[in-house]
Order: sequence, then structure tokens, then C-alpha cells
Amino acid sequence: MANAREIKNRINSVSNTQKITSAMYLISSTKLRKAKEELDRTRPYFERQESEIKRIFQTVIDVKSPYFYPKTGRKPAETYAYLIITADKGLAGSYNHNVLKLAEEEMARHKKVKLYVVGEYGRRYFQKGKIPIEQSFLYTAQNPSFSRAREISSILLEQYNTKQVDEIRLIYSDMENEISSVVKKVRLLPFDRREFWTKQENKNEKDMNYEFYPSVDEVLNRVIVGYVAGYIYGALVDSFCAEQNARMTAMNSANKNAEEMLASLSIEYNRARQAAITQEITEVAAGAKAQKHN
Repeated sequence: MANAREIKNRINSVSNTQKITSAMYLISSTKLRKAKEELDRTRPYFERQESEIKRIFQTVIDVKSPYFYPKTGRKPAETYAYLIITADKGLAGSYNHNVLKLAEEEMARHKKVKLYVVGEYGRRYFQKGKIPIEQSFLYTAQNPSFSRAREISSILLEQYNTKQVDEIRLIYSDMENEISSVVKKVRLLPFDRREFWTKQENKNEKDMNYEFYPSVDEVLNRVIVGYVAGYIYGALVDSFCAEQNARMTAMNSANKNAEEMLASLSIEYNRARQAAITQEITEVAAGAKAQKHN
């Protein structure tokens, strides 16, 4: 059994660790709230972009765009580009593990894959496994912004437009609710026309004439470029929210474990002190008795 001094040192160590995990919980809570507010402010703009793409398809049936599958059907892709969003650090439960697990499963399904990684954790993981990375984006995971999303989308679109990749996919984490999140796999390009084709909600709208300048294809291509950047930005913020939520859960669990350890150590400390006091009393009594006999 450890002595009282050793137990006291352990109590101080656990208490100091608990202070750190409590601070990390509060920081993650603040970051999560701010990220949600930012996403709520920008989401209507990107939803409007999606509705405009639908409007074009509802107005002009014969649309030709390299960003869509041809009407004749899908052609199997040869080279895939994967944008994988991870965190810059750990201590977030299974957040990073779930993303990387799905990424490995996707890589095993395709022969030619180009990786574009967001987050230092993902970069180190693939580097350790000696898996080549086409490009990594540092500090983007902790500071998601539309300018960074636009930078990423321009790189991916250049690869797609020059036919260096046939399909662009995105792997990220999305918060389902306040408790759990799910890892999603999304095809960014090319689009399927059926995903943007919806029934006319306004019957009179189909009779309206729209003019597109300089052409409907040019307008559609420009709108889609903004839509891709917006989708990536939304995925970055969603992943950031999921990361902070996972870290809050992990830190909350650590705090509860620390409280249990402190309660157990306090009992052990009191027993050690009681044993030490009893030992001292016994020694004093024995000494007094020996001195009395003398």
C-alpha cells in the first residue's frame, strides 16, 4: 500500500489533469458555437445556388456541361481524387479514426487514387503508412473559411478540367445531432442530372422565359464552380463542429473518470493517514510503556 505522500502526489497530478480537460471542454464548446453560427449565416447563400441549378434544369432541358454525367449514362472513372478532412490533432475520441478507416476502404476499391488531405492528423497518418499524398492543406481544419474552401476547390477543379482525375469525392464528418456524428462519402464531380431535377413547385414558373448570358452552359458552369466551393466550405465547418463535439465528449468522459479516481484516491489517502496516525500512537504508547518500566 502506498504511503500518504505518494497518494497525495497522485491526487495533485489527477487534479491538474482534470483542470486541463475541463479547459479543453470549455474551449471546444465555444468553438462549436461560433462555427455553427458562421455556418447558419452562410448556408442560405449556398442553398440558393443549388436552387438556381435546379431552375436552369427546369427551364432548359438540353444542357451540356463537363460537370455532369452525359445523358447516355455514367462512364466508369479511372482516376479518383479524394478530399479527406481530418483534425490537426487528436484527443477527439474516434473522430479521426472513423474518417481514415473509410478512406482506406475507398482506396482499396480503386486502383488510381489521388489524396488531398485536410488536417495534420491525416497527413501524418498517410505519411507514416508511406501512402503518397497529392497535396495537404495545413491549418485549414482549425480555421475553416470560404477563402480556404475556394482555394481547395480551384485545385480540385483544375485537376478535373484538365482530365487528370475523372471523379472527385469528399470524405468528412457530419453532426447528426448534439450527441453523435457520422462519416459521409460524397461525390462532388461529376453531378448526376437527376440530383438536381425536381418537380415544379410553381406551375406558372414553367411558362416563364429566362435569358442566360452569354449562354446557359456558361452560366451553369460558373454557378457550379461556386456550388463546389460552397459544398467544401460546408463540409469543412461540419467536420470542425463534429471534431469539437467529439472532443467535448472525450473531455467530459475524462473529467468523470478523474472525479472517480479522485474519490477513490481520497479514500485511500484517508486510510493511509489513519494507518500512519495509528502507527505513531502505537509507537508512542510502546515507548512510554518501556520508559515506565525502566
